[in-house]
Amino acid sequence: MTGAATGRRPGSVGVHSIDHFGLIVPDLEAAGRFYELFGLRVQKDPGALQLRTETDPHCWGLIRQGPVKRLSYLSFGIYAEDEPAIRSRLASAGVRSIEAPPGAEPGGWWIAGFDSLPINLRVAAKSSPDRKSAFTAVSTEPGESGAILNSRAPRIHPRRLSHVAIFTSSISEAIAFYVSALGLRLSDRGGDGVAFLHGPHGSDHHMLALVASDHRGLHHVSWDVGSVQDVGLGAAQMARGGYADGWGLGRHVLGANYFHYVRDPWGSYSEYSADIDFIPADCDWPAQDHAPEDAMYLWGPPPPADFATNHEPAQDLA
Repeated sequence: MTGAATGRRPGSVGVHSIDHFGLIVPDLEAAGRFYELFGLRVQKDPGALQLRTETDPHCWGLIRQGPVKRLSYLSFGIYAEDEPAIRSRLASAGVRSIEAPPGAEPGGWWIAGFDSLPINLRVAAKSSPDRKSAFTAVSTEPGESGAILNSRAPRIHPRRLSHVAIFTSSISEAIAFYVSALGLRLSDRGGDGVAFLHGPHGSDHHMLALVASDHRGLHHVSWDVGSVQDVGLGAAQMARGGYADGWGLGRHVLGANYFHYVRDPWGSYSEYSADIDFIPADCDWPAQDHAPEDAMYLWGPPPPADFATNHEPAQDLA
């Protein structure tokens, strides 16, 4: 089946969105500066930061302070009518229930995910898109100037969270967990190096990406913008603010989005992403296993040598 249908996939039970991510960092002030400069709205609460976009009240990220940077948890949204079936599926599979991590957003229930990553499942409104995001490419007519003065360059503000990419100790075993336990669907993979999973009820080409490592961790969080111009302006915005390290401008093969990654103060990345493929709820996407050269980027500069390095210490992730 193919098409542009929205809403839930008939007969499919599974998570519909990444509701938000939890992150621990050693310096909340540095995190606040980074994400505010990136174009997000940072709400400062006692001992925590909440990440929102300029036009949406949804909280996409909850950041708390701790001794080292680490991915604390992932929270997935589900439909209320799916909760009994998902609970039964997890119990039958022997998935272990756990207590919420300290400072986590209240609500839902908690399980130990693959690599013992804490996972929160909660009844929530669908925050993943129901259609492909708007993408623009503005040009000018002959005899008209397309110049935008640097002094008048607009600030870039992402529209929403696109996806989260996490490190995992086994690509194949992690795929099996997220597909069987949470109902995600494989979009594409690149051997044992990387894999991309989408939501069954309509989502971007991937709401969750998996990157090979020997332990869990956060690789990047990706934020949707509306054009290649926005990707470039965002990169310049960050560079002027002191965050020039990263990777881009380029275009991915799998997902086909235009990208620029900005390295955060702890070695992971935030990505400006535009025009990523969209997989409707009624689409049976033909997942494939791709050669390494077809799993990363079509054009752009070579990535940093440590782009796929997990900088989170394993001993702090037990």
